[in-house]
Amino acid sequence: MPIVELHVIEGYSTQEKQRLGVTLTNAVRFVVPAAPELVTVVIHDISDQNYYRGGKSRLPARAKQDPEHIVRAFLSEMSDRAFESARKRLSSDFVMQFPGTAPMRDLEDLRSWAANRYSRIAKTYEGFDAMQSDGDAAIVYCRGTLSGEWTDGSQFEGIRFIDRFEIQNDLITRQDVWNDIAETRAQA
Repeated sequence: MPIVELHVIEGYSTQEKQRLGVTLTNAVRFVVPAAPELVTVVIHDISDQNYYRGGKSRLPARAKQDPEHIVRAFLSEMSDRAFESARKRLSSDFVMQFPGTAPMRDLEDLRSWAANRYSRIAKTYEGFDAMQSDGDAAIVYCRGTLSGEWTDGSQFEGIRFIDRFEIQNDLITRQDVWNDIAETRAQA
C-alpha cells in the first residue's frame, strides 16, 4: 500500500489540496499497480513561520488553475460563440492546427476557414485526460464525436475527434485537432 507524504506551506485551499491529492494518487498509480483506495496521500500544512529556504521565510506560490477546467471553459465559450471570452483564455503566441490546413493563430482565422466546411458544428465529449508534460506545459486531451450541418444543409453526426491542448501560465498556448470530418464529408 503506497503512502505519499507531502509538506506544503499553509495557504492552499481545501479544493487545491484535494486536486493535489487526486493528482498524486494518479501519479503513484501510473507506476504502482494499486487501486485508488489503496494509495494514501497525507498533506502536512506548515506555517510560513516554520518554513525557511535560503535562510528566508517563504509564502506559498499561487496554485495553478485546473487545466481541464480551462479547456472545458474555452470549449464551452467557443460552442456558445462567446469568442471574446474564449480569446481571453489564449496566450499571445497561441497556435492551433487542424487537419489539412496551415497553423492558425486567431479565432477569426478558424471561423473563416470553417465557414466553407460546415454551417454548424457541436461536440459531444466522451472524456478528458489531463497531465503535466516534461516541460512547463500541462496537456489536456478531449475526445468524442462531432455533429452538425454541412454548408448544403444536410446533417452529420458521430464523427470522431480528439483535441490536444497545451496550457502554460493558465493560458492555452496550443490546440491540435484530429478528426474524421474530411473522410465523412467525402463519403456524403
